[in-house]
This record gives sequence, C-alpha cells and structure tokens, in this order.
Amino acid sequence: MPEKLRQILFFFIFSIAACYTSYTQPIIKETPAASHINTIQFLTDAEFAGVPILKIGEPISIAFDDTTGDESDYYYRISHYNFDWTPSALYKNEYLDGFDEIRIVTYENSFNTLQMYSHYTLNIPNEDTRRLKVSGNYLIEIYDDDDEVVFSRKFIVYEPLTTVKVYTKRSRDLKYINTKQSVQFEINSAREILRNPKQTVKTLVMKNNDINRGITNLKPQFTIADKLVYKYDQESSFWGGNEFLFFDSKDIRASTVSTRRIELDGIYHNYLYPNIVRANRKYTYNPDINGNFVIRNLDAEDNNVEADYVWMHFFLECYEPLDGGKIHLYGNFNNYTLDESTLLEYNEKDAIYYNKRLFKQGFYNYKYVLLRPDGTIDPGFISGNFDETENEYTVIPYYRAPGARYDRAIGKGVANSANITN
Repeated sequence: MPEKLRQILFFFIFSIAACYTSYTQPIIKETPAASHINTIQFLTDAEFAGVPILKIGEPISIAFDDTTGDESDYYYRISHYNFDWTPSALYKNEYLDGFDEIRIVTYENSFNTLQMYSHYTLNIPNEDTRRLKVSGNYLIEIYDDDDEVVFSRKFIVYEPLTTVKVYTKRSRDLKYINTKQSVQFEINSAREILRNPKQTVKTLVMKNNDINRGITNLKPQFTIADKLVYKYDQESSFWGGNEFLFFDSKDIRASTVSTRRIELDGIYHNYLYPNIVRANRKYTYNPDINGNFVIRNLDAEDNNVEADYVWMHFFLECYEPLDGGKIHLYGNFNNYTLDESTLLEYNEKDAIYYNKRLFKQGFYNYKYVLLRPDGTIDPGFISGNFDETENEYTVIPYYRAPGARYDRAIGKGVANSANITN
C-alpha cells in the first residue's frame, strides 16, 4: 500500500474512532439524595437557588444532615466536566490542587431536637483540597464507607474574562406575549479573543438557576467588534410561571399565615392551608426567593444543629383533568427533583391532593408542577404563566480555544424580569 494512501486511511480511521468516542461519552446526571440525607445546602457569599455559580478562587461550603444520627463517615470526590456534562479530558492534578476522596471531619450532632440528626459541613479550600485550578463544570459526590454515593451536586466555576449584559423581553409573538419571557444578551470579550465563536463559544441560559431546564443551543447571531450578540425571541424564551408559594416553620409550635393546625406525634406535624389552582386567575404579586429556602429556628442560637425537623402536610384543590399526569411539589428544597417524596396523591374522600414531607425548620419556597406521561414538566398547569412574574435569569458563556482540552466558563451575567421591557 502506498505511504500516502496509508496515511489517509489512518487519518480516516482515527477520525471515525474519535467521533465514536465523543459520541459515546456518558452525560453525567446528579445522584438524588438517599432517604436519610436531608437539607443539602451550598453555603457561599451569595445564596443560590439551584446550581451554585462561583468565581474561581471563591470558597465554598457544603452542608447536609444525616437523620439516622449515628455519626457515619462520609467522603467527597470532585470531577471536572465539559460544557455538555460529559467527562473532560483533564487529569485530576490539572484541575485540582491537592487531593479529594477525603473523609469529611467536620460534623455535629443535633441539640435539643425531637428528630436526631448529624450535621456535616465540608469547606473548600481545606488542608487537603487547596483550590480548584480551572473554570468549568464540576460535580461533587458524597459517598459512604461502602463507596455508595449518597448524593451528588453540580456546580459551576467561572473566570471573569468577559462582561455579559442580559435583558429580559416580552415575547414578540402575540400568542405568548402575556405568558413567556425572552432572554437576550451580549458577551463583551475585551480581555479575551474568542476565535471562531460560532463553533468555540457555547452558552447556558438558566431561569432561577435551574440547570436541568436551561437553554444550551444558542449561537451568536452576529458580532460587533469584540461583542457577541444574541437577540433571539422564541429560541431563548421561558414560560413566565408564577411566584412561588411559601411556608415558614421557624416556630413549629405556633400557627402562622400558612399553617392552620399543629400536632405532636413523635415529632411535630404542621398542616398547611389548602392551595388552589392559580392558572385560571389573574396574576398577583407575591414576593418570593425564587424557589430557595433558608434554615432558621426562632429560639435557636445555632440553626445548623438546633433547628428541628417537622412533617409538613400539603393540600391542593385541583379539579382539572390531568390526562395521566402527576402533580409534584417543586423547589430547591431537594434540588428541583421530582420523586416519590414530592408526589401528591388524590384523596377521594376529601376530594383533595395531599402530600406529607419532612423539612428542617425554616422558610421555604415551593410550587406545584404537573409531570406529564412523556416525562416533561408543565410548570404552569397549576400555577399559571404570566409575563409579570419576577424571575432571575443567568447566562454563563463557555469557550474552548482551538486545540484546548476543556471548556472554560468565562463570565456570568444576571438579569431580573422585574425589569422586563417590550
């Protein structure tokens, strides 16, 4: 075989193998928390609903409770990922200064609570894990002595190399002008030359930091000098939704504006007032914290270990046909995960949907969503969709320079739909 033909054949086979390898890379998904793991929090200078977004070099703390209360040993593992959440090509020492797979040594047992639990805190940096060297997507896994992952969470580390200006607009399609919010933005890269941006620059657009329902397929429409411009309408639009509902259990022994009845059976049970379908009603402004939660006990000096757990009872009056769908609780209290603990069952006797779930004392946002048989979530079926709804939108640009081996997160932009314009 001639040498030139051999080289062409080798290049062709190598290209096919590279494409196949790239295609078969698994996309990582978060591991939902085990039944005994509760109240997972990322504690940073800013409180996040959903996926945390950190500037490179910023410290981070992760806290969680084990309600078995037996002081079990837990360990952590950190991995780096590409923009699409496939494993990156970096070796661990290229993105991590120090070591992981280390036991979490900071924990305390609950004090003066009816529900016993152990409260764990992981701080990064620490003497073993000194810093994260590069930007991009990360996953942290918490696992036990049997190497079983009890939960994992995504987070994003970015470099402030670009300026991202974000705007919220009402839809230009009259069909959706009262129900959708469009996100438009500009990426100014004065400090970084972005070569061939339609191929090398990718963007993540999130509503209320819910990464599972973010938009990731947008390319720059045009460039002006060192600015990339994204002025999409429907392609970058989100359903407006409605303001989150809330309950406040800082005093689990007293009725509040949201709690109608209290019982003590082992631990406290709080019964909330029934909620109603808001989709067929006019929008009413009600301040919220965009799905987030805050732990607090009115009588505690240290909320981490003195806040108790309480069974919260939810009731929803809904007479709309579900067509095979299921109604779930939805919020950052469990990282926007829909599972058996969030499912509402229909009580035929009382003609109402009902759920009971364990929460640590605090202030919580929640809403009801419909999980359709095809696996899609309809956030407005119960709550409705309104262009006036206050939502926070975040845009993260990623850049992989020609020849680079990983996707860098190179900025962050935030806008609030309270400032929405036509």
